[in-house]
Amino acid sequence: MVRPKQLGHANIRVRDLERSEKFYTEVLGLKVNHKRDNIAFLSVREHSHELAIRAMGTDAPGPDASHIGTNHFAWEMETFDDLQAMYHHLLEKGVHIERIRDNAFSMGIYFSDPDGNGIEVYYEDLELYRRGVWERGHFPRRLEEATPGVSRS
Repeated sequence: MVRPKQLGHANIRVRDLERSEKFYTEVLGLKVNHKRDNIAFLSVREHSHELAIRAMGTDAPGPDASHIGTNHFAWEMETFDDLQAMYHHLLEKGVHIERIRDNAFSMGIYFSDPDGNGIEVYYEDLELYRRGVWERGHFPRRLEEATPGVSRS
């Protein structure tokens, strides 16, 4: 069977290219590799891009959870400590954390970009995955929360 090597990139629609570029570079640390017309190509590694953002105009309607489409896209963190640092960084940048979820073998932090596109940053424990731990509530570590009221689901 022929199958892909890996997911190469996501392409999302935003209202304002400069605002979104600032969010993805300052909040997630992505680097702009190339821009043309109304689109920017960003990456976190030596790669043409992992994310393309295309400006649709300030009057474009936002994402709608009642329609078919992407729920969120996720960025994997190297270590749990990196996830913890990202959590504090998101708060420092004023990003609203929608929820923190123990996904059994991973821990995820969910939030949205300025246009409402869903994003997750997560750390995955491959040993738990290899052991077949799929039931939520088994991830061995918890984030040290800096603010109360973040939904845990």
